[in-house]
Amino acid sequence: MQITSRFTIALHALGCIVHLEKDGLRVTSELIASSTGVNPVIVRTVLGQLRKAGIVETRQGSGGARLAKDLSETSLYDIYVAVESVSDEGLFHFHDSPNPLCPVGRHIHDAADAALDEVQAAMEEKLKEIKVVDVINRLEEEIATEQ
Repeated sequence: MQITSRFTIALHALGCIVHLEKDGLRVTSELIASSTGVNPVIVRTVLGQLRKAGIVETRQGSGGARLAKDLSETSLYDIYVAVESVSDEGLFHFHDSPNPLCPVGRHIHDAADAALDEVQAAMEEKLKEIKVVDVINRLEEEIATEQ
């Protein structure tokens, strides 16, 4: 199982909001969609999830999106949770029907589940350590090198 693209779309959208607002632009889902290359409906879904989590504010119509809280208070984990990056089954979803007549099939969950849960927990702890503002600052540095 992969982390869904909603996670990176959310980061991209936040980058757009921060960067484009400085230029006085109203940051709409269409504008974000043109930057991400993703359908505006998907962008609106992601923005809605970020709004529900209190990370952005949005206005219907062409009102656009803006930050609702300081991104130095928001971790990558907050984004990960807000946009439901992983299903309830976890990051590593085993195939549903291992063969119970096979010794490997009977025991693969017993052997691997705890290790995979540990890997997911470690990744999530690392996401908690990294603030979104750090990613945005790096983005702004990269953009500045073009000028």
